[in-house]
Amino acid sequence: MSHEVHIIGGGLAGSEAAWQLARRGVRVRLSEMRGAPSDRGGERSPAHQTDQLAELVCSNSLRSDDHEKNAVGLLHEEMRRCRSLIMAAAEKARVPAGSALAVDREVFSAEIERALTELPNLELVRERVDALPAAGLTIVCTGPLTAEALAQSIGAATGAESLAFFDAIAPIVYRESINMDVAWMASRWDKGAEASIALGGDGRDYINCPMTRDQYLAFREELLAGEKTEFKEWEANTPYFDGCMPIEVMAERGVDTLRFGPMKPVGLDNPHWATPEHPNGRWPHAVVQLRQDNVLGTIWNMVGFQTKLKYADQQRIFRTIPGLENAQFARFGGLHRNTFLNSPRLLDRQLRLKSAPHVRFAGQITGCEGYVESAAVGLLAGTMAALELSGQAWAEPPRTTALGALLAHITGDAEVETYQPMNINFGLFPPLHDVRKKARKEAYTERAKDDLAEWLPSVVV
Repeated sequence: MSHEVHIIGGGLAGSEAAWQLARRGVRVRLSEMRGAPSDRGGERSPAHQTDQLAELVCSNSLRSDDHEKNAVGLLHEEMRRCRSLIMAAAEKARVPAGSALAVDREVFSAEIERALTELPNLELVRERVDALPAAGLTIVCTGPLTAEALAQSIGAATGAESLAFFDAIAPIVYRESINMDVAWMASRWDKGAEASIALGGDGRDYINCPMTRDQYLAFREELLAGEKTEFKEWEANTPYFDGCMPIEVMAERGVDTLRFGPMKPVGLDNPHWATPEHPNGRWPHAVVQLRQDNVLGTIWNMVGFQTKLKYADQQRIFRTIPGLENAQFARFGGLHRNTFLNSPRLLDRQLRLKSAPHVRFAGQITGCEGYVESAAVGLLAGTMAALELSGQAWAEPPRTTALGALLAHITGDAEVETYQPMNINFGLFPPLHDVRKKARKEAYTERAKDDLAEWLPSVVV
C-alpha cells in the first residue's frame, strides 16, 4: 500500500498520530522497530519489555483524571473530545487508582494495536528506520530512546545536538508477596473513592507500607549507601528530569525530602496502629505506596520509586520496608538516557522541522514529558498533517486550553537556552489575575473547556 504519511515510531505519540490520520482516510505507514526481523533492524530499546505498540515503560498511571481542578485531567478531557485513541484505550484498560487514571499495561497496548490494525488504510511495518526520509510527509515519534543511526540523521538535519536527561523506572511487586498484616489498603484522604467503586474497587486503591521515624531514617541511610548504576563518561553531565527523580537522588537532597514527596504520610491513618484514643489509627512517619498495575491485581508498582540502584541492592533495601519483607519482584527498577530536541529553536508552530518542513516531530522527543503529553502532541501532529493533505487551514488550539498551552510551550513560549522537559501545568496557561487563588484552578478549566468548544469544529471529524 502506498502511503501519504510515514510515521516513525509506534509509541503513544506515533499511535495517536496514526489514528488521527487513518480514521480520516489518510493512507499511513507506521514503522516500529520492535518486533522487526533481524535483517530489518529488529531490536528493542533499553527500556521496553515487549513488542506491543504504545507500551507503557515507567508507570501504569496516566496521572490525575480530575478535569475540574487538575491540568493533566483537563488534558485528558480535551483529548477525549478530540476522539483520542489513547484515551479510549485507557478507559477500556482502566484499573482502580482513586482519582488517577491507571491502566492494565497489556490490555492498554493490545487495545491500541487492535484498533490501529483494523484500519484498512494503515500499514504497520516492523522495521527500523535509520535516516529521515528525504521527501514525503513524515512524523517522527521515536521518543526519548531514538535508535543511534536515526538520531545521527536527525542531528545532521537540525545542525544542533539533542539535549539529554535521565529517566528512571519503578519496581513492580507481586501482590501475593506483600504482608497485609503490616500493610493496609487506603487512598489518601479517601480521595477518588466514587471513581474507584465505579471501576469495581472499594475506594481504597493503594497498598500502604508504614514506617516509624527510626525505620525511615534507617531506610534513607540504606538508599544513600546502596550500590548504584555507574555512569559512562558521556553521561556524566546529563541531568535528571524532576518528575522521574530516582528515589536515592531524592534522599540525597535532605532528611525529609522523601517524606514530602513519594513517601508522604498525610491522609493515611494506619488501622494497625489503632488505639482507644485513635480508633482509626495514626499517621506513620512515612509511607511507601503501591498501585495496582494490571486488571487481575496480581502485580503492583511502587509509586515514585524509580531508581538507579543495582538489582541486588534493590531487593535487599526494598525488603526492609515494613510489609515488603518477603517481596517478590516482577520487575526491578531501572535507568535509561532520554534525548529530546530543543524544539523552540528547531520546530515551527506546526511541529515541522524548520530546515526540512516535510518532517514533523511529536511525543517526548519534542521535550514534552509524560505519557499523556506525548500522546497529545501526537494527536496535534496527526491532525495538522491531515489538514495539510486536505488543503484545509490549521487553526492553533487556544493557549487557554491544555492542548494550546502545551503546543505553545514546545514551539515558542519556552526559553531556547534553558529548554527542559515539561509536564502540562497551569503555569503554562495565560494567567487569571482577577480570580481569587482558591478558585483559580476551576477557573482555568472552565475557561479552557469553553474555548476548546469553539475551536473543535475546525479540526475534529
